[in-house]
Amino acid sequence: MDDPRPEVACVGAVVHDERGRLLLIRRSHAPSAGLWSVPGGRVEPGESEADAVVRETAEETGLAVRPVRVLGHVRIDGDGVVFTVTDWLCTVVEPERQPVAGDDADDAVFVDAAGLTALEMAPGVLTALSGWGVLPR
Repeated sequence: MDDPRPEVACVGAVVHDERGRLLLIRRSHAPSAGLWSVPGGRVEPGESEADAVVRETAEETGLAVRPVRVLGHVRIDGDGVVFTVTDWLCTVVEPERQPVAGDDADDAVFVDAAGLTALEMAPGVLTALSGWGVLPR
């Protein structure tokens, strides 16, 4: 049976720095408020997914990114809706810049594999990243 809930198109940015660390934000709003995830959010009307991933990453981390390719898709249950997220592999335009939390993020950091284990991640994030082979080093 098809899900009757409306779908909300979203994007996520999978970004590594020169050391192989992964860019993460701590979400300040639902879904998964207080948990860690990749930067991202809703695609605005008339906006391409690539433009949305650039905008959302800049809003949440202050970093400019360049979308490279789509990694995959995930579905996240929301309050009366389903968020359909297209996750993009992206590169940082200015690698010397550090992330700064903004907009819908309480914090923004690059983490290595050891640092990742200490964070409380949003549901499904680690499974998706692992399946796509893009976990941090």
